[in-house]
Amino acid sequence: MGTKTIIVTGGAGFIGSHLMDALIETNKVICIDNLVTGNDMNIKHLMKNKNFIFIKHDVSEPIKIEGKVDRIYHLSSPASPVDYQKLPVETMMVNSLGTRNMLELAKTKDARFLLASTSEVYGDPEKHPQREDYWGNVNPVGPRSCYDESKRFAEALAMAYYRVHGVDVRIARIFNTHGPRMRTNDGRVIPNFITQALEGIPITVYDGKQTRSFCYVSDMVDGLIRLMESGYAGEPFNLGNPDERKIIDVAKKVKQMTGSKSEIVFRPLPQDDPARRKPDINKSKSKLGWEPKIGFDDGLKKTIDWFRENA
Repeated sequence: MGTKTIIVTGGAGFIGSHLMDALIETNKVICIDNLVTGNDMNIKHLMKNKNFIFIKHDVSEPIKIEGKVDRIYHLSSPASPVDYQKLPVETMMVNSLGTRNMLELAKTKDARFLLASTSEVYGDPEKHPQREDYWGNVNPVGPRSCYDESKRFAEALAMAYYRVHGVDVRIARIFNTHGPRMRTNDGRVIPNFITQALEGIPITVYDGKQTRSFCYVSDMVDGLIRLMESGYAGEPFNLGNPDERKIIDVAKKVKQMTGSKSEIVFRPLPQDDPARRKPDINKSKSKLGWEPKIGFDDGLKKTIDWFRENA
């Protein structure tokens, strides 16, 4: 195989930094991140590695990279509702112009390209569980549309480059992922609950009857690398854990595992918040040989332990 030169955009983010840890053992890795939602502490341990290069750059602006590039993992984008509702224009630009710039780079360098898409392309789904052939139920003018629609556009753009220019495109639809290096103020369920539980303040649950499926980050990284190195271009793959859980049950589990005395308080559900979310991963199982290995309790314990030490 030989050493590859791999670009990871958004590499200072949660999933991106874990991905680079896995890739750098046998490859040269170039991290591109403007650190708007990424954190340089996530990559501090890589800075002295001779196979690592960090470029602080907003991929919404064009960039020139010297020399060969074999793989591009495009993970740049705010990915939690708190972030993308605070940065709606930036989110749309990174998923449109940023995706175009990275696809252009892939075309120029003849590199394989993986788009980190999202389960949010399914919107508030009317089909359950969600399969890759489901087109989704998205509100194009709602408060989440800056993320949902820009990721749908990114998928369409990637497919256009695949069909028109022959770019070797992979599309990963990432479902909820958790693990070390998530931000305490991320706004997503697991960091929110853990932070509130550890601080002994009320755990805020929005409705609580809605469901999510949580994948541990090492399983997600394994899925992304398998998809990139597979023979399957030009089609989306769900990556997530089909272990579906009610949010209220997750809150209770976090409270129990942290030994917290926090009370659980309820708030109304935000607009367009999906009622149910569960990936059908049969395609990833059969074609990539991938399925999650880390159970919810094990992954949650690792995540809580990290928050105890680092938050």
